[in-house]
Amino acid sequence: MSRVYLDHNATTPLCAAAKDAMIAAMEVCGNPSSVHAEGRAAKALVERARAQIASAFGADGADIVFTSGSTEGAALAMIGREMHGAALEHDAIRAWSIEDLPVSAEGRVEVADPQHSTLQLANSETGVIQDLPEGLAVSDATQAFGKLPVAFNWMGATMALISAHKLAGPKGIGAVVLKRGTDITAQIKGGGQEMGRRSGTENVVGIAGFGAAAEAAALALANGVWERVAELRNMMEAALAAESSDTIFVGNTMPRLPNTSCFATPGWKGETQVMQMDLSGFAISAGSACSSGKVRASAVLTAMGFDEMTAQSAVRVSLGPETTETDVLRFAEAWCVKQKKHRARVA
Repeated sequence: MSRVYLDHNATTPLCAAAKDAMIAAMEVCGNPSSVHAEGRAAKALVERARAQIASAFGADGADIVFTSGSTEGAALAMIGREMHGAALEHDAIRAWSIEDLPVSAEGRVEVADPQHSTLQLANSETGVIQDLPEGLAVSDATQAFGKLPVAFNWMGATMALISAHKLAGPKGIGAVVLKRGTDITAQIKGGGQEMGRRSGTENVVGIAGFGAAAEAAALALANGVWERVAELRNMMEAALAAESSDTIFVGNTMPRLPNTSCFATPGWKGETQVMQMDLSGFAISAGSACSSGKVRASAVLTAMGFDEMTAQSAVRVSLGPETTETDVLRFAEAWCVKQKKHRARVA
């Protein structure tokens, strides 16, 4: 049987619209900073993508600064600022923040000083969605953009981070979205591209793909694609729960991303599950892609108060728009077979 990809929160397959836009952009040879016709053609592609992203993200009137991804975006937005954050943030955010915001057992975060704090919109491991306070300094919207009806102009945040490869765009391109007039200091200096905030010749091909992917994602969201995905996720969880009474579904009582399921069977290591399911033809993960491969307990589950054994036993399954009912039922069946074998070994 063909493999089933269930790790969309790590990265998504490139959509047709993004691929077509990137191929077309490859035919444009000019530098966007050049004033001749070829340069203006390249600049037009960049600005078209900027407009597509602004429309899809509800960021009309905001500044969109292209970066290599959300990791660079976090540095650009946060360096030199005192930022309070939570231990369940992505490592790119944790690198620049003071980890002192309290996390509830349900994965929700309390923010006391929004103007000096950062808070993700949705967690990449559990899918739990946060309520952002008005005046929040920075929000990592990487996982939410394209899956939730998000409008930057109504988020309450001064800056937001987004990345193309989480919504079926290319890897290596992202953006910081800022309320107009927000002051940030360029970390990459040189020719003054991106309004002087991020120098270097723009990645025209990647940017074109990002714009097309954002536009396609907005259309899919409006057409109810993610409601169907949520139904499949719930179907899968019900099938797993019916066969494994000791499996814990993390965050399932809270508003979650429609595609995300995080579950732990205490004593059955997540890394082991990932390898066993990989051999069975299914791609899942044991947490954030930037942390996978490191044998350690999930920092997200630890922050939520789970013990180390449970935190080490968690896996994440993240569906996509192309995931089918057959896919999730095949996965549930294969996982349950492995779970029964594990239970028999430790009995």
